[in-house]
Amino acid sequence: MSIVSKFGGTSMGDGPCMLRSAQLAKKQKSSLVVVSATSGTTNQLIALGKCAESDSWDKAEEIIRKIESKHLEIAKALGCDQKILSRVQSLLTEMKSLAYGIHLLKDCSDKAMDALMSFGERLSSELFVTAMETTYSTESKRPKIEWLDARKFVITDDQYGKAKPLTEKIIQQCQSLQDFKNGKSVGVTQGFIGGTESGHTTTLGRGGSDYSAAIFAEGIGADVLEIWTDVPGIATTDPRIVPEAHPIAEISFTEASELATFGAKVLHPATLLPALRKNIPVFVGSSFDSAQQGTWVRLKVTNQPLVRAIAIRKKQVLVTLTSAEMLHSHGFLLRIFNVFSENKVSIDAITTSEISVAMTLDDSTLLNKNLIRELGEIAEVHVEEGLALVSVIGNNINHTPGLAKNIFESIVDINVRMICLGASKHNFCFLVKEDQAELAVKKLHKKFC
Repeated sequence: MSIVSKFGGTSMGDGPCMLRSAQLAKKQKSSLVVVSATSGTTNQLIALGKCAESDSWDKAEEIIRKIESKHLEIAKALGCDQKILSRVQSLLTEMKSLAYGIHLLKDCSDKAMDALMSFGERLSSELFVTAMETTYSTESKRPKIEWLDARKFVITDDQYGKAKPLTEKIIQQCQSLQDFKNGKSVGVTQGFIGGTESGHTTTLGRGGSDYSAAIFAEGIGADVLEIWTDVPGIATTDPRIVPEAHPIAEISFTEASELATFGAKVLHPATLLPALRKNIPVFVGSSFDSAQQGTWVRLKVTNQPLVRAIAIRKKQVLVTLTSAEMLHSHGFLLRIFNVFSENKVSIDAITTSEISVAMTLDDSTLLNKNLIRELGEIAEVHVEEGLALVSVIGNNINHTPGLAKNIFESIVDINVRMICLGASKHNFCFLVKEDQAELAVKKLHKKFC
């Protein structure tokens, strides 16, 4: 059986964490291990890029020293040999040179930022090779641990910051990895990063390590994809909001996709797509307590409850477009969607009336002044901020009488700004003020979960 295992940032947090994760990879007989940057490193690299571009070099050097110190400390804890230490030092030198180049130019383009952010995963994967070799060192017939450059396999377009994987080319490149399925070798590679056909470094967007793992699983035709994180699987809601939230043993791909898209932090929203294409089951578990049940995500599941989980997506804005031209007119929505398409902005939920269209977006979208300007040329634009999208995820939701009544009776004292029901049988979502969102989640979880 071939298994692709992905370990997140907290699982890479320090030397002991890496060794624990390596022992788990050995126990699971992983064929290919995909790792994230050590926890907090990607944020530091983003800060480094911004600082190098706009502040004094002294401040940038301070961030560099923190990154260097952390990774050299892990290398020492793992007992890395001179070969690995040299590779780590070489990466740190390259990182510093790139940051200095950004400082001299006073320009941190998306392309430069992608190259800078790639050092997190490149460093952690080098260190993790040692953790894996240490873990297998007592085996008489131990596999060869091989470091693989994800940029040679995860081929993407050149949309820096959120590159799109080129599936057919990835599958072609991954043909050379078929030998890892026989147990003679174990590959260690990076999540989050890819490369263009011309060899430039790209990233898949924040949270993209899960996506990378699914891409590799599809590429080699794995039997199972494992996502190891710091929580024991997918829960009925965020345990930080509702302590009574409990793990879900099994969930369908469709439900999990809705849950991820509408706020669950365990999985990256796009993660499941490559696995779904190849019908590869996904296991989500805790690397800190692998004995816990965890969650299986499958194409089809036996148990299909009406309500599976409650999700919350904060930092939302409601954009309402109003125009009399919309009344009894065709093509108006097409013009609106074209604006979003050209600006590469996705819409989460949408409702329409005779002369208005209302849609929810991440609040970061407001930074795109061009989008707001172009929408203003079509209709009157009204923006409401400080909102959150609450979603009830389950099965047959749009064909169950009385469900809406029970939902709104549960949150009768909370004003609902917008409702979206009917587009999916797995999701009923509505918009509320962000300061009331967690209360809504608590009430709904108590009622349905």
